[in-house]
Amino acid sequence: MTILWVGEDSPSGSYLLRIRVRQAAEITFGRFNAGKPIHLPAGEYAYVGSAMGKKGSATLARRLLRHATRSRGRPPHPIRAALLDTFAARGLLPANASPPQTKKLHWHVDYLLDHPAAELRGVLVLAGEARLESPLAEILASDPAARLIASGLGASDAPSPAHLLRIAAEDAWWERLPQRLRDVPLTPTPPLAATNSPVSPR
Repeated sequence: MTILWVGEDSPSGSYLLRIRVRQAAEITFGRFNAGKPIHLPAGEYAYVGSAMGKKGSATLARRLLRHATRSRGRPPHPIRAALLDTFAARGLLPANASPPQTKKLHWHVDYLLDHPAAELRGVLVLAGEARLESPLAEILASDPAARLIASGLGASDAPSPAHLLRIAAEDAWWERLPQRLRDVPLTPTPPLAATNSPVSPR
């Protein structure tokens, strides 16, 4: 899996990131876990997110380009150039669009993707009007290959237990994933009710 697209040519939708951690790492995910580092073994990880905007930074194109960018102007993940080409070819970015040159760490997954041991290896795009990140995360969490890292990791503003999971499986698991998701009906997640409680970045 490098970049796979399911659905229409929509500026919004949900997505799954395939992330490889080349060597074991201790990663602090912002304020999550009281700011204490979490041990991540070497291996493959999946992160589920969504970008439901019609324009600007909340579109799929801009969100995924941001994920593929590192902070402090360091070299981006190699997949970023392919993401730029993919969205431009689908008419979802201008042909002369430029990716961000840096980013401020905010979401939980930002801290993982910014670590030197992590590489963004693939993206599965589920384009369309429906917000599918929570049902997708629940399907992944129920898979025998999925390993919970920490409850709530990557899902601070979503009802599912976690949106960042370790995947203990070979390449064939990832290759079958798009077809498995096509075969399973996904029920969109309704927007969360407004709350005055503080929510940590996910």
